[in-house]
Amino acid sequence: MEGLYDSDKRKLLSSLSHASIFLSSLVISVGIPIAILFVTEDPVVKENAKEAINFHFNVWLYSLLLIPISFLTFGLANGLWFLVHCGLSAWAIVQCLNTPEQSFRYPFIFRLL
Repeated sequence: MEGLYDSDKRKLLSSLSHASIFLSSLVISVGIPIAILFVTEDPVVKENAKEAINFHFNVWLYSLLLIPISFLTFGLANGLWFLVHCGLSAWAIVQCLNTPEQSFRYPFIFRLL
């Protein structure tokens, strides 16, 4: 079943799903993995798109929770969270490019989908 799907297309779409977080922290960037989820038939790409959507929700949730703490730490808490979510996204992209037959799972997130 795995041989039926194009590996390069899988790498591109899976990486694009996870890279969409770099476009902005706004609601617009979550539209990319949502569109990929509905357009593709590849089960691995669908799983990566769902995981990217879940990660977007988690980034927004943790950012909202860190706003009050950020005032106490002079922005340090939000800055650290920015580095963590960028690092996790970069890790996801590298994993999608190196192992396209396996979907990436972010550690320590809530999964709504």
